[in-house]
Amino acid sequence: MYPFILLASFGVLGAFLPNLGRAEGGSCPPGFYPIGGQGASGCAPIPGGAAGSGDQIPLPPRPTGEWISTWGAIATSLATSEVGMVSDMRSAELAASEAMRRCAGGGARDCKVTVSYSNQCVAWLVPSADLPGAQSAVGRAPKKRIAIAEAQRKCVDPSGKKCTVFYADCSEPVFRKF
Repeated sequence: MYPFILLASFGVLGAFLPNLGRAEGGSCPPGFYPIGGQGASGCAPIPGGAAGSGDQIPLPPRPTGEWISTWGAIATSLATSEVGMVSDMRSAELAASEAMRRCAGGGARDCKVTVSYSNQCVAWLVPSADLPGAQSAVGRAPKKRIAIAEAQRKCVDPSGKKCTVFYADCSEPVFRKF
């Protein structure tokens, strides 16, 4: 009878041994914890843990600021050859107004805005001499050197020399943090 009791004890103990590991969370994968009881058990993800993150859509990054556009303008007078140039203004209207003011500051009364630009560079090239067929040119591009090269391709200098840079500047956007 003694061997039978011993065998029965091992049988009962063996029936509960698999559940002992579960009670301590041993059968749950990393990032999960055991749940349930009285025969019904399972694993649930740890809140805020790495478990299940593959199933969740990540939140987009929060912006830390905003880009503010800046403007530039060139105003010219045909009667007096006066010019007014400005960059890094907060609006097209402010840039045009300031360019006109600077042009008129030299005494011109017929100033007109001939170039307006935003968030880019501009270059104005002129021929080396005022000969028949000479033509100045304006180039626009993201970089000043590219704007100069673009204007150089369009500028006509009948003397055979390269056109010279009369004006080159950039009005680049400004980042403002929140």
